[in-house]
Parts: sequence; C-alpha cells; structure tokens
Amino acid sequence: METQIFTKENLDIAAKALQQGEIVSFPTETVYGLGAIATSQEAVLKVFEAKGRPSDNPLIVHISDIQQMTSTVEEVPEIALTLAKAFWPGPLTMILKAKPGIYAPALSAGLPTVSFRMPNHPLTLELITKVGIPLVGPSANLSTKPSPTKVQHVFEDMNGRIRGIVDGGSSTVGVESTVIDLTNEEGPVILRPGVITKEQIESVIGPIQSSVTTKTGEREIPKSPGMKYRHYAPKTPVLVVEGAVESFTKAIQEAQNNGKTVGIMAQNAIVDAVESRVKGIYKMGTSVDDMNRSLFDALRTLDHLELDIILAQGAPEEGVGIAYMNRLKKAASTVL
Repeated sequence: METQIFTKENLDIAAKALQQGEIVSFPTETVYGLGAIATSQEAVLKVFEAKGRPSDNPLIVHISDIQQMTSTVEEVPEIALTLAKAFWPGPLTMILKAKPGIYAPALSAGLPTVSFRMPNHPLTLELITKVGIPLVGPSANLSTKPSPTKVQHVFEDMNGRIRGIVDGGSSTVGVESTVIDLTNEEGPVILRPGVITKEQIESVIGPIQSSVTTKTGEREIPKSPGMKYRHYAPKTPVLVVEGAVESFTKAIQEAQNNGKTVGIMAQNAIVDAVESRVKGIYKMGTSVDDMNRSLFDALRTLDHLELDIILAQGAPEEGVGIAYMNRLKKAASTVL
C-alpha cells in the first residue's frame, strides 16, 4: 500500500477513503491521530493492527459537532456541556456512557463508556464534517514509540500501513489531551493529565479528583489511553535529569566515564552551556509549554543519532509540567 500525503486541496479524497473503511492519519493540536470511522468494527480493528496496539486499550472518538456526542450517549450531564463550552475545540477528552449499538465495540474494549474530543485543528474538523461520522484517532505511531507531532513522524511509522496522512503542519500543543471521566460515581476525575490542567477545569466546574498517578492492573481494562501500557519510548535509553546546568554536567561526565555517547534535550540555556561536551542536542525552548510542544520530536530526533543515552530535562510537577513529566517518565529508564 502506498501511503499518500493529503492537503486541504484534496481533503475530499481523504474523506472518501475514510468512508470506505480505510485509515487516514489527521493532524490535531496535540499529536497526529490515526483516523478511522468510529462506527465500523472492521475499520477500528485496522487501527489496532496498524499500531500494534493492545486490544484492551480504548480509543478516543473525535467529533466536529457537539451533537455527534450528545446524540450518541445515554445522557448528557450539564457538566459536560459546561466543559465543552469552556474547552472545545481543544485538548480535553470527556468520558461518558454511550448508547449501545452505535460505536464499534472494539473502540471501548467492551466497556459501556466512550471518550469524546473535539480537536482544535481546522483541517481535521473539516475532514470529520466531510466524512459525516465521528472518527477514532489514537496517536499515529507504532505502539510504545514516541507520539507523532509532524507528518514525517507518522510517515516513519505508518508508511505502507495506512491509506494516507493529512498534512496539517506541526502540532502546537505536543502532548495528548487531558482525559476526564464524567461517569465516576464519586464525581469527575482526571485519568490522564494534559495541558488543560486540573486548576483550569476546577475554575469552571468546581473541585474534582485527580488520579494521574493511578495505574490499571494487568487484568483490568483501562477507561482511558495512557493508564496501563508503557508509552513514548525511543530505542535509546532516556534518563531524566532534575536540576540545571550543574546536574547535566555531572550526568554527562558520569555517562562518558562509562564510555557512553550522550545526547541531551533541555531548555536552550542548558544546551548552550553543555553542547560542546555531547554528541547530540535538542533545544526545547524556554518554557514548560515549549518543552511539551517539542518533547516527542526531541525523543525521535535524538533516537536517530544512535546514541548510548539521552539525558532529558525534568520539570516541576505542577500545572502543565504534570503532563510533561507524565509522558517523559513513561519514556524514561531512570530519573536522576
């Protein structure tokens, strides 16, 4: 199969391919998604096959109109409408109880709940509207590899596996959406952190729970992606370095004393201070938002250099730093 690159000019062809049950990757503000019509069991199973994704890892349904959600769930809590008004289109996913018989059983791994998101990317909103059916959209990478934030990332993993990729440029957020479960009996709970923070959500709907450190057991089916399996890992071992230049200098020296070639991914000032001592560098900007945006590209870029180790800068686990560290720790072998 030849994987085609689609643009706005030939988006109708991408939409038709999806309607015919084929897989097309689409851009979002978070990461590129692997699209298939959410009502077709055959199409959804192709997504699992293309990714090599475990069948008990649920998928998120992407919509372009809120009625695509409200018409397919058992009930629409007022809190869901409040969150949608505040954060959609955007990187927030809501879990609700779905009406039976509408969505492909495989996308929810047999659970009665379905996750919904309205992505904030004009091409993908137009694509979903043209298809006329919501799309599943897990990250368009091979399972366990770093998520894709550029077309070339998707092409690296999916060339020959899928019908095409809609080129929407680089992702502007860079980490997957915040997931909030609205079916929890004890009240809304965050199951996966993202750049929409707990504090932002609470400013709209009041106090909520956060279970971002909770993992699903081996025999349990997770309600949300990111709760059970190792994610985001390049082939090269990743060590998280807490602290600034001094911490990196020490970690570089220790690795080199053991005969290892080193790459670093960190904010610009740290890279500028130590780049002459390492084989590979990636400047991640000047803020934690920048670090989120560049995280997966940094992991992929340094992984291509055939290093022995990647030293990655940590961030305070507060605000958007929670999402950054959640992804980085899943990619890492060690936190120093």
